[in-house]
Amino acid sequence: MGYKELVFPKDSVFLVTGGAGFIGSNLCEAITDMGYQVRCLDNLSTGKRENVDLLIDRENYTFIEGDIRDLDTCMEACKGVDYVLNQAAWGSVPRSIEMPLFYEEVNIRGTLNMMEAARQNGVKKFVYASSSSVYGDHPVLPKVEGQEGNLLSPYALTKRVDEEYGKLYYKLYGLHTYGLRYFNVFGRRQDPYGAYAAVIPKFLKQLMRGEVPTINGDGKQSRDFTYIDNVIEANLRACLASEEAAGNAFNIAYGGREYLIDIYYDLCKALELDVEPNFGPDRPGDIKHSNADISKARKMLGYDPDYDFEKGIALAIDWYKENL
Repeated sequence: MGYKELVFPKDSVFLVTGGAGFIGSNLCEAITDMGYQVRCLDNLSTGKRENVDLLIDRENYTFIEGDIRDLDTCMEACKGVDYVLNQAAWGSVPRSIEMPLFYEEVNIRGTLNMMEAARQNGVKKFVYASSSSVYGDHPVLPKVEGQEGNLLSPYALTKRVDEEYGKLYYKLYGLHTYGLRYFNVFGRRQDPYGAYAAVIPKFLKQLMRGEVPTINGDGKQSRDFTYIDNVIEANLRACLASEEAAGNAFNIAYGGREYLIDIYYDLCKALELDVEPNFGPDRPGDIKHSNADISKARKMLGYDPDYDFEKGIALAIDWYKENL
């Protein structure tokens, strides 16, 4: 179904935290394209100035350089806002294992500050990024909400805690919260650089530069890769969801299952290359297999993703060819 036909009240104001990042900047772009007012809050620690510069000339876009760890900043940013899309967080499972205290500060306290600011400012809907990592070591596929295992990283723990606060803020204070458990999002503007880069942009960058990528483990791990436009749709549908769906968390994916080694060879084929990868050790904290049951989001949010992996990866490859 997509999101472009979705309609909000004419004078709606959206606040996107982490709006200079990969997912956040795509949300800011999509919502300003639809004609609504967007405030972007980002401290540019992992977000990029160029993602702000892309939109800064639009009349319906405002950039606030600030940190969600500061409650006053959150309070100020939420004034007059109808919908909060809270994407601000530090990602990466391995990095969280190295920096657990920092992850606690940003991903838990920062999100709590935003929920509190949203509550005090009478925000209509608070939509926040969770993650498929909350499933931990639960072996059953597909992943279904309510069947979670032992957590495997501080990052996963921060997202689980955010969901618990989301439930409480609805039950205790009536704030309509909606948690979105993203499964391996990919697409335009996802950063290919750095030690913690996501696998698709990282492989594309390396292959396009004549480098040999390294696959962690045997390449037989599987993921439910989710194109960015599906995630935009999920966020906007959550803003229009009924109160019945409030206080819940939802799997946001396509519902497919791709093996890493197959993706690697697909990328080689698309780039007309014949390069055998290197194989390295498994990464600590990683889940072996991930595949989502999205029926809860379909039913309660009306989520109906348009982009399967094939359609999404073709668009992503085109974007990186032009922009890398």
